[in-house]
Amino acid sequence: MRALVIVDVQNDFCEGGSLGIDGGARVAGRITAFLDEHAQDYAAVVATRDWHVDPGPHFADEGTEPDYSETWPVHCVAGTSGAELHPELDTEFIDAQFLKGRFDASYSGFDGQLGVPDMVRSGAPEGTSGPFGATAAAATAVEEDAPGLDDWLRAEGINSVTVIGIATDHCVRATVLDAIDAGYDTSVFTDLVVGVDPERSDEALELMEENGAVLQMWGGTAD
Repeated sequence: MRALVIVDVQNDFCEGGSLGIDGGARVAGRITAFLDEHAQDYAAVVATRDWHVDPGPHFADEGTEPDYSETWPVHCVAGTSGAELHPELDTEFIDAQFLKGRFDASYSGFDGQLGVPDMVRSGAPEGTSGPFGATAAAATAVEEDAPGLDDWLRAEGINSVTVIGIATDHCVRATVLDAIDAGYDTSVFTDLVVGVDPERSDEALELMEENGAVLQMWGGTAD
């Protein structure tokens, strides 16, 4: 059985976000169009999200220029609008969400744990958590014993994954390589991903293919 893994289609990674990528919103809309036609082809559709509370040196120190390799501007802080899924992505199709990077960098979706980011639990704490303004309620969106993506997929009987989303040269690449390492039959729709740097994105796709990922194109259109 195959799952669709949608990586980090969040406001902060699309135009207008703190790490906005040209074409992010378009990819979000294309993914929705793809889901309209093909969601039923997958045993599960999951999404990953950066969900930063206090990721340490992943965020550049105040007054220090990020190097955009190891350090980054503040982004996708848990409970803020930047961490929300982009409005062009229809969440109706998503069966589960996996939150990563609460207290570290975490590029791969396989670092994520099952969470409920858009639901405030009864009795959830009020106020903020961490130094970047994460809401305290959002910081508790992952229960301590929540399964990781790999455990959840295996429990669902998944042995193949298709990976799409943002960004080709960072979190998509890491997720694809981890999927391959974990033994999943792995494919990527190259027209349903978008990267930060075109040259590095091409190199990332080549690396995925060299490691066993099947690269394909959907070819559909979106309004």
